[in-house]
Amino acid sequence: MLVQWMKQLSDAEFAHKLAVLAAARGWVPREKRPDPSILGLEVWGRKFSNPIGLAAGFDKNAEAIDGLLGLGFGFVEVGSVTPVPQEGNPKPRIFRLRQEGAIINRCGFNSEGIVAVAKRLGAQHGKRKLDETSSASSTSNNDVKHGGKAGPGILGVNLGKNKTSEDAAADYVQGVHSLSQYSDYLVINVSSPNTPGLRMLQGRKQLKDLVKKVQAARDEMQWGEEGPPPLLVKIAPDLSKEDLEDIAAVALALRLDGLIISNTTISRPDSVKKSPVAEETGGLSGKPLLNLSTNILKEMFILTRGKIPLIGCGGVFSGEDAYKKVRAGATLVQLYTGFAYGGPALIPRIKAELAECLERDGFKSISEAVGADYR
Repeated sequence: MLVQWMKQLSDAEFAHKLAVLAAARGWVPREKRPDPSILGLEVWGRKFSNPIGLAAGFDKNAEAIDGLLGLGFGFVEVGSVTPVPQEGNPKPRIFRLRQEGAIINRCGFNSEGIVAVAKRLGAQHGKRKLDETSSASSTSNNDVKHGGKAGPGILGVNLGKNKTSEDAAADYVQGVHSLSQYSDYLVINVSSPNTPGLRMLQGRKQLKDLVKKVQAARDEMQWGEEGPPPLLVKIAPDLSKEDLEDIAAVALALRLDGLIISNTTISRPDSVKKSPVAEETGGLSGKPLLNLSTNILKEMFILTRGKIPLIGCGGVFSGEDAYKKVRAGATLVQLYTGFAYGGPALIPRIKAELAECLERDGFKSISEAVGADYR
């Protein structure tokens, strides 16, 4: 029995499911220490207690938001969520490269679908509203309130398309109609390498048409004082200079609210080529992606002239890594593979190291450091 259990733990996808379950059930310790004040910032009118977030792909079906925010993340992004439930690609589809601090995955948007996720988010949203009402009397009006629809932290929802769908825009619009009321920001994921044809949507005309349709769907909905959730696009790191110029032009012309840079790479840097699983198809994440994704981030910061908030993602394992992203132009930073290997203890360590980097270089706030290398 023990041998069978250990074999299951050695399977990357089983270990991932166990981690999500632990966060969902509250089996992980909650971070009770306040964030360093130097890390607080406001983006899209929302107050973040820190800029360190969990990237999409970990909590695909919005099962563990409260538990994950409780670890100390400033924001959590769930998904990618597809309109119709789908199994994704055949298993095995997640491969560890431990020595390289990397993972290759070809999951293919495995998702429980919009209905299941909307139901889960709706129940969580109702519970938070009840909790806020009951605690309102004990909260001073002078207190700075961080967070959004996920309570103490910000919640992003990453939208995907079904593998067999012939109308990508309709899939993303359906996601907007069903999930935007529960999210602090929305993401159009057009950069996963594991859904055939998806990355073609990053072309100038295709992206412009797609974003206009999704923006229109969002803006036609009824919104209160806080307005509609910001809309972001997540792009790949495997793009040419011309590709980046096209994306930047679309983002500026349509006043996109942000870009996430970047998704996983289909390239195999020299540092991973000797790994026995390096030839597996799929997207590579982790340490080998740090320089590639940060260079793309820098290029996009320059191309958009710092006018659009960028989320830096790829290869973050330390506060120094996060600081590189910030100085290259990231307003916010996400990690996934670093968290998969480092566990809950990594989050407070990254925040402490990031605060030290800022203080060392004389910055009084995280916002002051954004794009510092290229301003």
